[in-house]
Amino acid sequence: MAAAAPATCYEAGHLLHVVGRLAVWTDSGGLPRDPGVWLRTETIDAFVLSGCAGMDGSTVQTYRSWLRRVCEALVWVERGEAPPARLSSPRDPQPPYEHGELSRLRAWTGHLPGRARADGLALMALGAGCGLAPGEVVPVRGDHVRVTSSGVAVLDENMLGRLVACHTRWDSVLAELAVEAGTGFLFRPGRKVAAAKNLVSSWPQRHRPPSGLPPLSARRLRSTWIVGLLAEGISPSVVAEAAGMTSPAGLAPYHRWVPPLPREEVIRLLHGQRP
Repeated sequence: MAAAAPATCYEAGHLLHVVGRLAVWTDSGGLPRDPGVWLRTETIDAFVLSGCAGMDGSTVQTYRSWLRRVCEALVWVERGEAPPARLSSPRDPQPPYEHGELSRLRAWTGHLPGRARADGLALMALGAGCGLAPGEVVPVRGDHVRVTSSGVAVLDENMLGRLVACHTRWDSVLAELAVEAGTGFLFRPGRKVAAAKNLVSSWPQRHRPPSGLPPLSARRLRSTWIVGLLAEGISPSVVAEAAGMTSPAGLAPYHRWVPPLPREEVIRLLHGQRP
């Protein structure tokens, strides 16, 4: 993994976790203890189909992507063979919420009774504040949120696999919810299983905002976070890495919603800073 990490955009420790699971699975199935066998395309595909049962779909996709990158870095390149073709059918992202919609949804969520309020705010803070995908919202616990000395709420890198700092509009909300949750789940802590099917999508079905407001959607909250950062002029490479994308190319579908910068700001950026 130390050899593979420089050829990928992932840390060796994160790769070790995934490849380690693959190695244990292949060994239990009687396959040779040979990384060249583990990292074959057919072995990886069999692992994600039968060795990742019960995992969230986004986690399985992440595992498959990481294993294929390791395969390219170690096996295919070492043997002088061309990397396998990357076949994908990306799903178009949902449009972001308008600023007025998001503000009104936040106000509505803040007035829900009891547990519904905390769950709704957690969904919004992790989505619109941290850009988490629906499946990534599920495992977050209160102790996965750390507040830095400067007051920034940061998610646990070991849990998430990347660095994510909550946006300033949501970090106080996230920090407050984390203290309340303690070591429990931030979103729907009363669940009987760690990751139930439709755990995230079923919440908006049960809690519908008043007429004129769209329902809460984890995917739309994530789009709102991505588009908002791009509109603020944050480097696409920084946004892509924080979003868990392999490259800034994954942001292409979101640019349709990014408003153009004002003329004065364009001039300032192009002019640069004085030496």
